[in-house]
Amino acid sequence: MQDKVVFDPEKMTLIDFKIIKGQVDTPENFDISKVVGHQLENSLQLGFNLDDKLAKAEFTVSVTTDSKGKNESEATGNFHLIFIYRIENLEELALPDKSERLSLNPGLANALSSVTYSTSRGVILTRLQGTALQNFVLPVINPNKLLHHKQ
Repeated sequence: MQDKVVFDPEKMTLIDFKIIKGQVDTPENFDISKVVGHQLENSLQLGFNLDDKLAKAEFTVSVTTDSKGKNESEATGNFHLIFIYRIENLEELALPDKSERLSLNPGLANALSSVTYSTSRGVILTRLQGTALQNFVLPVINPNKLLHHKQ
């Protein structure tokens, strides 16, 4: 079973990164000083190409300001980021079960989630500077929660 295979993070390499969508929409008369918080939705989806030892992580984020009605409408931000990783021993860490679903080594799953989320955090932070969402930062979370998030 792959749980007995020890995941080695040094066998994982980020080989490609793309911003598919990076959009901030701000209403014309929006007053950033009236923002009291933010609403956040995010999703992580993983895909694998076992033959080429590749993993794909798609991370989407939707954030909306919360002005408690003090702005006529809210500012929004939508991001879709894709990360491609090469994992040298992927065949030992992602095994198909009887129904052809992959069973992932917990260390690999955690690493993919952690690196994707933390890198996205930095990318989004820089993209929001100078916008109505400049005070928003993706919160620090347990990356394992992304692996079980259903929308």
